[in-house]
Amino acid sequence: MKDFAGRVAVITGGAGGIGREIALRLGAEGMKIVIADVEAPILDKTLGVLAERGVEALGHQTDVGDYDSVVALRDATLDRFGAVHVVCNNAGVGSGGQSHAWEHELNDWNWCINVNVMGVVHGMNAFLPWMIENGDEGHIVNTSSHNGGFFPLPNTTIYATTKAAVVTMTEVVWAQLRQVESKVSASVLFPSGRQPGLLNTGIWRSGRNRPDSFAQQNPSQEPEGKAMDDYIAQMEAAGRPIVFAPLEEIADQLVEGIQRDQFWIHPPSDEHDASIRERAESMVARGTPDYMLAQLG
Repeated sequence: MKDFAGRVAVITGGAGGIGREIALRLGAEGMKIVIADVEAPILDKTLGVLAERGVEALGHQTDVGDYDSVVALRDATLDRFGAVHVVCNNAGVGSGGQSHAWEHELNDWNWCINVNVMGVVHGMNAFLPWMIENGDEGHIVNTSSHNGGFFPLPNTTIYATTKAAVVTMTEVVWAQLRQVESKVSASVLFPSGRQPGLLNTGIWRSGRNRPDSFAQQNPSQEPEGKAMDDYIAQMEAAGRPIVFAPLEEIADQLVEGIQRDQFWIHPPSDEHDASIRERAESMVARGTPDYMLAQLG
């Protein structure tokens, strides 16, 4: 897909963080935008920004972990705009805390898998059949992470597992779309700025949206948001202030990736490339994942 003008994009987790920047960027390309988010207040705020920029947009409060909610999102999109061309399955959450794999409660797993994995499944199942049948050009972009998508980071068992699943799903869907000779393609997005720095996406604070049905029985772990705040404070106290990479760069990469039909959407990085090779070489050598021990220090 080269031309975005007049076409329709749906972005889950679209009211804040990376999703918001994607919505603004695709809107600047002339697309009609549907932003889906579980949080109504920031949904309304982002809709206001889009309106100020002259973008035709629809907001829809959506829980991606609930398939009926995603189907309602699809129906609302088609009712309003009559089509959908780009779907960004971007909504995601952390795991609920940092701990050893065997210390996580089952609801930590259930919640993260429900959003990060089933949210992507729900998005594809709700939108892809219509997009394929429609016969027009289209694109699905599923948001993964370097953490799990390329290699897992220690003490992030659940999150890394879900993001690895997103990569595998998208690889298979990419091949199957070509198998049926569809004009719809697929990509996987690994958020990373071209400039060095952390990404202030808000995902570490996503526990505020955790449903009661996935509540921890013994909430002894520190909230993820506090972990990030503490990390920033420690780095500043050590004279190493944190630099945040602009989220707009990720939206730019997404637009370029769709136009190029680029499957792996991420900027060049010697550090990431070296880690990918180290992991792959361990597999080929039938070795052990010693690279994980190096990350533990």
